[in-house]
Amino acid sequence: MTEEMKNVTPETAEAPEHVETMEDYKEELEASFKQIHEGDILTGTVIGVSESAITLDLKYYTDGIIRLEDFTNDPNFNLAEDIHVGDEISATVIRRDDGEGHILLSAKEANEVLAWDKLRKYKEEGTNLKVKIAGIVKSGVVAYLEGIRGFIPASKLDLNYVEEDALNDWLGKEIEVRVITADEDDDHLVLSAREILREKAAEERKAKISNVEIGLVTEGTVESIQPYGAFIDLGNGLSGLVHVSQICEKRIKTPAAVLKVGDKVKVKVINVKDGKLSLSMKALNDVAAEEIQEETIELPESDAVTTSLGSLFANIKL
Repeated sequence: MTEEMKNVTPETAEAPEHVETMEDYKEELEASFKQIHEGDILTGTVIGVSESAITLDLKYYTDGIIRLEDFTNDPNFNLAEDIHVGDEISATVIRRDDGEGHILLSAKEANEVLAWDKLRKYKEEGTNLKVKIAGIVKSGVVAYLEGIRGFIPASKLDLNYVEEDALNDWLGKEIEVRVITADEDDDHLVLSAREILREKAAEERKAKISNVEIGLVTEGTVESIQPYGAFIDLGNGLSGLVHVSQICEKRIKTPAAVLKVGDKVKVKVINVKDGKLSLSMKALNDVAAEEIQEETIELPESDAVTTSLGSLFANIKL
């Protein structure tokens, strides 16, 4: 045994160098021999992006090319910004040779096959999705999702209806939406932001209400009158109900007999339940009456000790 062999330990021993065989390239070889036909849907990895085209590695003897006009109908889509090396893209073969030895592909055609399945799944699962407003049309706006043109009605764009003359302010804005209609046969995609905004507003209101303490006295504005009571706007996104029985001492048939919309009133929080505030105006009158009654029977401590019947008549002249 040589001196070098004696000094070799498991820690210093090097693993035998791997000898590559055809088995290592089996997947690539099989892919390179596969037959590709026009109309096939292929999935590749992005290896290059320019402003006008995407280059895909298809694990084939040549690369695939998707031109901008074959990628999407969205006029605001920017390949260089929105597509990245390493992304996986599915596209349809439109020509096996683009004239330069590449396979010409169309993501738009593949999208028409695959996108509607995705859109229907988004609708079923209530998925929240970000889109950018790409155009203004009558009674709403347009945004693209999975390469498909979608319509957002003015009534579904915000919590409140957006008027026609205000729609231009939304152009270019990025908003969160859900799919509410995905009809492939009629090529009809409708999106809505309103449901998401309602849920967020409800969560914010719930969080605010959880911090309100029973017994709090504050001022608010009558925002609506119903047969059973009046809703009071307390500001900061909060409102509560004063039941008709809690408006005043006197029994009234309708809140309108005492209140009108826009009136400023003081109220007391008497209950917080299920995310709702119960208010009372009557309770404040009861508290005021108790304070007055207590003041009439209280005497200063010095008077309570020194006052007598004789002293009460001392200064009375007959």
